[in-house]
Amino acid sequence: MSTTNIFIVAFRALQKNKMRSFLTMLGIIIGVGAVIAMLAIGQGAEYSVKEQINALGTNVLIILPGSSSQSGIRTGAGTMTNLTEADAQAIANECPDVAYVSPISMAGGQIIAGNLNWFTAVTGCGVDYLTIRKWDVAYGENFDEQDVKANSKVCLIGQTVADNLFPGQDPVGQTIRIRNVPFKIIGLLAKKGQNAMGQDQDDIILAPYTTVLVRLSRFPYLRQILVSAVSEKAIPAAKTEIGQLLRQRHKLQPFDADDFTIRDQTDLVNTATQTSQILTILLASIASVSLIVGGIGIMNIMLVSVTERTREIGIRMSVGARGRDILTQFLIEALVLSLIGGIIGIFFGAATSKVISGFAEWPTFITPFSIILSFGFSILIGIFFGFYPARKAAMLNPIDALRYE
Repeated sequence: MSTTNIFIVAFRALQKNKMRSFLTMLGIIIGVGAVIAMLAIGQGAEYSVKEQINALGTNVLIILPGSSSQSGIRTGAGTMTNLTEADAQAIANECPDVAYVSPISMAGGQIIAGNLNWFTAVTGCGVDYLTIRKWDVAYGENFDEQDVKANSKVCLIGQTVADNLFPGQDPVGQTIRIRNVPFKIIGLLAKKGQNAMGQDQDDIILAPYTTVLVRLSRFPYLRQILVSAVSEKAIPAAKTEIGQLLRQRHKLQPFDADDFTIRDQTDLVNTATQTSQILTILLASIASVSLIVGGIGIMNIMLVSVTERTREIGIRMSVGARGRDILTQFLIEALVLSLIGGIIGIFFGAATSKVISGFAEWPTFITPFSIILSFGFSILIGIFFGFYPARKAAMLNPIDALRYE
């Protein structure tokens, strides 16, 4: 028998039992669709996490004070008081791979506006803070270097603060009191939403760091220094330059440990990516179980088909069909089932991904890799589970097959 005739016979055999063929393909359809949908969800999760991390800023480096020690007990990173405004200025002036620098000071308390109040954090920062964080001003303007030098009592507020202190009003130009110190609102920050940790980034007040140091916290040291490298590739070089400069400024000996910590987004992105990839693999592995179940369904139906067509097999063998012809015929039938099921499953998976994205408001991304993987897997399932029934048919004795009732 020619290959064309074998395909024709295989298709005719499947057409004779359309409902049974469809139900057999259903397992493959669901399996392929589930794998594509799960991979799309995993890819969407990875993209979402990366976007949230990128929202923290452009090529950001965070410089924290080191760990203080009391009676031999180390209290963790950020507990030492050794970062100064002069350190931040030196980084800006002497590190060629650093583009922007913003000193950070912190305060907080009950914020009062008229007869309303709201508890939130006040972040003291430099004029480059919004540039580093890729944060726009929705209304109004940012403070400038003159405001920083003059310890001006001006601030920008986030959308959450505005909603709670000035519901339905324009907050720009209004006055709020922070620890009984009046601050004029000169800008409303663009809405940023939650960060990767679930914290509301819009629940914030920004003011010149000098103002926060002098008028609110009355603490001479910085909580951290926020830095942006000139490019993503320059981040390692910028870290090295900053580390060497701070060690020199803090008069550390070669055998002394750093009294500061430099963190970058690379580690955070890598960790988040690895977590998302593990989640994607887990979801795809669970979904692939349905593909295996679909393969078992193909084997079951093919075994039934061999039993039903035993006499037909005997007749074909008696008129010259070889064992490999019979094997190829039944193998092609199993392969056709998995191929058609795989194609339908791709569309089913794409539709399912869209539905999940719409109802759950979760980004999903279907990649060519996920389509090739699931479709290729469905073909392998058809061949693997179709081989045993096909081989069983090929091994039948023609005389016994002709006598079969």
